[in-house]
Amino acid sequence: MIEDWVSLLLRWAHIVAGIGWIGSSFYFMWLDSSLKRAEGMPAGVKGENWSVHGGGFYHIQKYAVAPERMPADLHWFKWESYSTWLTGFALLAVVYYWGAESYMIDRSVADITQAQAILISLVSLAAGWLVYDRLCKSALADRPVLVFALLFAFICFAAWAWGQVFSARAAFLHVGAMTGTIMTGNVFLVIIPNQRIVVADLKAGRTPDAKYGRIAKLRSTHNNYLTLPVLFMMISNHYPMTFGHEWNVVIVAVVLLLGVVIRHWFNLHEAGAHGPKIWWQWPVAGALTAFMMAFSAWKPNAVEVADPVFTPEALAIATVHCASCHADVPSDDSFDDAPAGVMLHTASLLKSHASRVLAQAVLTNAMPMGNDTGMTEEERARLGAWIRAGMPDE
Repeated sequence: MIEDWVSLLLRWAHIVAGIGWIGSSFYFMWLDSSLKRAEGMPAGVKGENWSVHGGGFYHIQKYAVAPERMPADLHWFKWESYSTWLTGFALLAVVYYWGAESYMIDRSVADITQAQAILISLVSLAAGWLVYDRLCKSALADRPVLVFALLFAFICFAAWAWGQVFSARAAFLHVGAMTGTIMTGNVFLVIIPNQRIVVADLKAGRTPDAKYGRIAKLRSTHNNYLTLPVLFMMISNHYPMTFGHEWNVVIVAVVLLLGVVIRHWFNLHEAGAHGPKIWWQWPVAGALTAFMMAFSAWKPNAVEVADPVFTPEALAIATVHCASCHADVPSDDSFDDAPAGVMLHTASLLKSHASRVLAQAVLTNAMPMGNDTGMTEEERARLGAWIRAGMPDE
């Protein structure tokens, strides 16, 4: 019970913090795109924006590098990012590290200990930031499209690699965790330090170097395009057709592309683009979504079931592989009550939850969690054949 409350409160805090970070990120990307030049602007001003909100008017100006002198009060947008990462990591620790045996480890994938799983997680998240940071600091930094393409390939590779050691749910979650770590690392280790250098130069009477702004802008743009995929990863652990697919790395790749395409449309639209420049994104996004939905329904290496399956056999499979958790009194020590209130220990209950069983244990391998009961592909196929045949009793 305590674990559930801690998880719920951390999840709530993570969502609230994420709203603050993502909202400010979207706002400033829009603000950059909406800036206009006007006569009579002060020296060094790149553009300005007039807005109305909440009954008041706002006049905002952006300097190409920095103003001639610092204002008395300067607001830093940083804790939105920091608090999102901190609450997210705390949630990762409470749900996945605390419950590593159930949520991270799948014996059919890799027979590792709880300590090994946690260590792999921590090292890989740190390594993800280091690889990305070196990429951005390499000679390729002047070719941002290529850098982003390599980042795309790296994230997909990481998704595949985690799938070789973790459960499908944990592997998918780590894609979002690593991407979020990269985004917060950009803020904490690059964007804010560069802004502090500019502020220090201004206070000392030196002319700030424009390179710090360019570096921060590159990282900020990466964060902007990664935001939508991270949001997808945050909510996808409730939908097994994503993480539970045998080739879920393809889902990861499509989500990355989909997020970039949609965000690109918003960026261009907010900059005032018209015509062909903003005509192609939504058809492409629609095609990618349709492909992802169709792909998630396809199961490679599906086992064929020739003879009919009846309720007694289906119930026997569910009793062995599902009812230890999904029963009125679970025998699995990890649960005091049936997860999500789903109970499968009788034929009538199994039939009433057949659609969930199909999604969680037949079309995907999301359940049993970690496949700790060793459910075979043939058993999944026979359970699916029974459901598709209308759940005949005999």
